[in-house]
Amino acid sequence: MTSDTTQLPDSRGESGDPSGRTLPWPALLALATAVFITSLTETLPAGLLPAMSADLGVGESAAGQTVTIYAIGTALTAIPLTAATAGWRRKRLLLSAMAGFAVANTVTAVSTNYPLTMVARFGAGVAAGLAWALLAGYARRMAPVHLQGKAIAVAMAGIPIALSVGVPAGTFLGHALDWRAAFGVMTVLTVVLLAWITATVPDHPGQRPEGRTPMLRALTVPGVAPVLFVTLVFVLAHTLLYTYIAPFLDRLGMSGSTDLVLLLFGAACLVSIWIVGIHIHRRLRALTLASTVLVAVAAAVLAVLADTPVLVYLAVVLWGLGWGGVPTLLQTAAGDAGGESADAAQAMLVTLWNVAMAGGGVAGGVLLDTVGSTALPWSVLVLLAPVLLVAVAARVHGFPARGRRAESAPLPHDGSRPH
Repeated sequence: MTSDTTQLPDSRGESGDPSGRTLPWPALLALATAVFITSLTETLPAGLLPAMSADLGVGESAAGQTVTIYAIGTALTAIPLTAATAGWRRKRLLLSAMAGFAVANTVTAVSTNYPLTMVARFGAGVAAGLAWALLAGYARRMAPVHLQGKAIAVAMAGIPIALSVGVPAGTFLGHALDWRAAFGVMTVLTVVLLAWITATVPDHPGQRPEGRTPMLRALTVPGVAPVLFVTLVFVLAHTLLYTYIAPFLDRLGMSGSTDLVLLLFGAACLVSIWIVGIHIHRRLRALTLASTVLVAVAAAVLAVLADTPVLVYLAVVLWGLGWGGVPTLLQTAAGDAGGESADAAQAMLVTLWNVAMAGGGVAGGVLLDTVGSTALPWSVLVLLAPVLLVAVAARVHGFPARGRRAESAPLPHDGSRPH
């Protein structure tokens, strides 16, 4: 995901009820499905690594780089491509991004060559950058002003659904049939979505930005740097364990429980997002600190007590409860801290998010090959220590003790999940 450089003016139900009292549900659900496909394409390999590595003739750490290369594709191309396509009509750009997913997932499903698979995954990451640049801003523009927050929440519901249902279902399908079948189903879903978008989603013109705040200037705004640091290190910690959860479970003798573990994680993420959505306006700081502590406790349990399956399941639930709301918390913090430089702060957050994902895939792979999977939860603990310290210290700016003003703060013009 990336920050939308297109400044979308406030809309009062342009495509919904002329009275401005209802949401355009078919169009919003189409966007939610696009978010679902984008999120699932990114995370699906986490549950399929053993099968992918065996079929492609590479080690599990090399197979894990399919997540890394996806993140690199987004990190390297999201900002320049978003700027280059700022003048495109929004519907045309959304259809192009989703068509990119269809092509990338099709190639992944049929490829028997590891380098070709990596090229396809890079292409999927490029498509993701364009998609995240559009989705939340698109949802916001379609809704009446007083329902814009709800419209974004509906569109972003695809994220927890992908985590709680999509990844476990894909893992189950991969075990029951073949890992390629999971990516083939993704292609079919995307083709259906293309028709759905064409039929229900309204079009809007693009708009090239004028006088955009330089990225580096945003770093001088109080609070922005702490939020970006927390983003970089927190995402790095999460990714290096999540990417290699299947090998970690295999070492515990729980390889047959990967789909259940992912289901529990996703369901806990769904609860977390719901809680954060209710309380973020007044308790952003408390929620951020609580999220960090929950993930740290989960990592500690996995590091010390993972010999007991029940405790593994408990740790995964705590992990999901801590992690689920993190994308919303960090993006909200960046937007609030950035003020007039919010767009630049959001763009940097997205870039660092994907750099951290790529770094997590690489670091996790190195640890897996050199030390073993037991080092992964310990690494999470080490990384979360400075995250907690910085978040605690950023009491005035970044993660203020008093939450953002609930109604007066403007909504961001970007996607609400940085992947």
